[in-house]
Amino acid sequence: MGAFHLPFKCAGKREPEKEVEAQKWIEAVIGERFPQGLSYEAALRDGIILCKLMNRLQPGIITKVNVSGGDYKFMDNINQFQNACIKYGVPDVDLFQTTDLWDQKNIALVTQTIFAIGRTAYKHPEWRGPCLGPKPAEENRREFSDDVLRAGQTVIGLQAGTNKVATQSGQNFGASRKIILGK
Repeated sequence: MGAFHLPFKCAGKREPEKEVEAQKWIEAVIGERFPQGLSYEAALRDGIILCKLMNRLQPGIITKVNVSGGDYKFMDNINQFQNACIKYGVPDVDLFQTTDLWDQKNIALVTQTIFAIGRTAYKHPEWRGPCLGPKPAEENRREFSDDVLRAGQTVIGLQAGTNKVATQSGQNFGASRKIILGK
């Protein structure tokens, strides 16, 4: 699986290189290019490409994509896309609001959502295509016996250094220091 990745700099601020990266990933997943002559946000605005993306990642997750019918139908595409993202496992905190895309108020958040989908794709072994962004960390659970846990309770942690020869010598509590200027 190939991965496209660049770190986000600042939420809310558009980054053209991130948008290009997201667009290339979407095109690779859905197998078609964005419409010529349309900006990134204009191409995504009707939700059709986003619905195609989710249906390629998980076939049938969106049952009806509205390809005509006006603003309400296209806004419905965006809502269906968002519901599909949640079903797919994208955390809801990573989702943009419909108005962010529809009114083109926060396109950076739309791009962040696309990256969140790309990261979530790593968690789906049935998906064999490219993913987007860094691979999420996996849980590394450890099991310890009761004996090991009890033994750990008697150990003194040494995060602050050593507990050997600890004294307060050389500390200057209460004494003032003189600062001499101009010499």
